[in-house]
Amino acid sequence: MPPTLASLVHHSALKLTVRAGEDRLDVPVRWAHVSELADPVPYMEGGELLLITALKLDAGDPEAMHRYVKRLAGAGVVGLGFAVGVNYDEIPEALVEAARKEGLPLLEVPRRTPFLAISKAVSAAIAADQYRAVTAGFAAQRELTRKALTDGPEGLLAALAAQVDGWAALYDASGAVVAAAPEWAGRRAARLTADVQRLRERPAPASSVVGGGEHPDHPENTDRVELHSLGTSRRPRSALAVGTAAAPGTAERYAVHSAIALLTLTTERSRSLHEAGQRIDAAVLRMLLAGEPDHARTVAGDLYGGLLDAPFRIIVAESASASAARAHAGPHARVPAPAAKPSAAALAAADTDGDPLGALAEVVESAAARSGEAVLVVPEGERLVVLATDGGAAVAACAEYATALETARPAPEPMPNGDVDGLVVGLSAPSGPIAASAAYKQAEQALSVARRRGRVCVEHEHLAAGSVLPLLADDAVRAFADGLLRALRDHDATGRGDLVASLRAWLSRHGQWDAAAADLGVHRHTLRYRMRRVEEILGRSLDDPDVRMELWLALKATSPE
Repeated sequence: MPPTLASLVHHSALKLTVRAGEDRLDVPVRWAHVSELADPVPYMEGGELLLITALKLDAGDPEAMHRYVKRLAGAGVVGLGFAVGVNYDEIPEALVEAARKEGLPLLEVPRRTPFLAISKAVSAAIAADQYRAVTAGFAAQRELTRKALTDGPEGLLAALAAQVDGWAALYDASGAVVAAAPEWAGRRAARLTADVQRLRERPAPASSVVGGGEHPDHPENTDRVELHSLGTSRRPRSALAVGTAAAPGTAERYAVHSAIALLTLTTERSRSLHEAGQRIDAAVLRMLLAGEPDHARTVAGDLYGGLLDAPFRIIVAESASASAARAHAGPHARVPAPAAKPSAAALAAADTDGDPLGALAEVVESAAARSGEAVLVVPEGERLVVLATDGGAAVAACAEYATALETARPAPEPMPNGDVDGLVVGLSAPSGPIAASAAYKQAEQALSVARRRGRVCVEHEHLAAGSVLPLLADDAVRAFADGLLRALRDHDATGRGDLVASLRAWLSRHGQWDAAAADLGVHRHTLRYRMRRVEEILGRSLDDPDVRMELWLALKATSPE
């Protein structure tokens, strides 16, 4: 505790006597200051015990003393010490009455007590209080370190909550509560998700205060909550919340700062482990795609739990720049992987608005961590590959994120190659280790369809359950169809027959002359003549099944329906 007027009065060596303001002696004293100025207020900061001999004051004038004392009290001076036996043998009654009226503690300082002794006593008490705070802070740091090493972040939070006599919570990159202490604080911490997300938008290190009547969005909160970003990257991956009844003191502040440092070290260490884990992820994925599930299991060990045994899905995601690179290289070219795989720290440091793959990786990994399920995440340049449990939280989070992204973004604008700008995701059907390569191809196919349709995410199962016809809604396909049928349409435009409609009727009836002629309302010999003209104009035989298929698809692609 800092020194108070009461502690100075009880100091046996000072021999101070209280003459006014007896009910306000518990006020802390920030410093003891000597000033004989008639108006010392411009040099005051508040919290001082002012020591005077009234050398330049008319201490016997009630009106002058009332103005003097009122001004001191308004400036935050906590007490007035008057030395008797120097200029006045006793404190003038006018000063005593003014102090009583303003409620300002007035202390009588005997002749044998020098002001320097009072200043030394205040200084020593402040130093002792600071020493106690620093000692308590170091003790708290040792305890927090011990808990972090033995019990992890959960133990550290419990120790921090005890040190500040409040509660503490840890958040992940999405603003979800990872751990809280005491246990009841989890619900309180969950209400601050929006505040944590806003904090994460600011460059680290960042902090803010909510609750305690200081935040308009949380009028129901009576506790004061400090939010601190964790990590050394520009964009933090986690945050710490500390809730207390009042602003933390010096010792509590040491504890909070120690917790921030320890959690930051834990976060950075986790990133290093994460990068190492990603290298294992990449190796396991390559073995699965190479048709070596047994080797993949051997390398993975217990790292992924039952992920490689239960049905899983493969997610392949790309950003727009990968689509542009593929268009520049050609329709069948693959974008080469970079020489060095981007690290998790680099992804976390990037702005999610400019790094859609990093944002998706955070969403998937956070969801998996909260549900306790294993997930395999492999960044490959402008592509992200994820292997996650079918029906698990990671797959659900990916679908939910894609839906929210598709709803929030404006109407997609085609790129020069015909693709749509933005994040695109392909999701395979449920599979197992033996069929991992096939699942990867399914995810790539779904990704291609998502890109062409202007969708954020497409599941391969939905393609299999749907129709091939929507895939024809492509400029290149329509251009091919128009070119294939142009000669027939030009012929029909001269009024010399209805070859396009006749071809459509004949193909729809699988080459049955009578049924197709009946649909057209013409004789079957007329229809036979028209089909011969189609063959002559196109230079192709309708007996060839490939020709019939191409013509039918061309008719469907150019159909106005």
